[in-house]
Amino acid sequence: EQLRDIADVPAIEIISSAAIHMMSAAAVKCGLASDENADDLKDLDEARKLITALAGLVTAAAPEIGSQHAAPLRDGLRTLQLAFREASPFPDEPGMGPGEKLTGPVY
Repeated sequence: EQLRDIADVPAIEIISSAAIHMMSAAAVKCGLASDENADDLKDLDEARKLITALAGLVTAAAPEIGSQHAAPLRDGLRTLQLAFREASPFPDEPGMGPGEKLTGPVY
């Protein structure tokens, strides 16, 4: 198996990979895991941190990576923001949820 030197990896691959890891972790922390113990894995405090960090990454990277790559990341982020609101026993007001200070209110 050949290992690629980090210098050979395009920035979009690194950004996308980091975003996908954060999305996956946030989904699990929102209780969206496919396991039967998904509710046991739910941790909304951790999910909030991950979604906010993801919002920062996507917002900062979007102008650099172009809409072709940014659009699916924004869609995933929005889906997580809505899932977080749905999973919360006391949902944040629109504009106050995780990452919404960076993305704007999510409805």
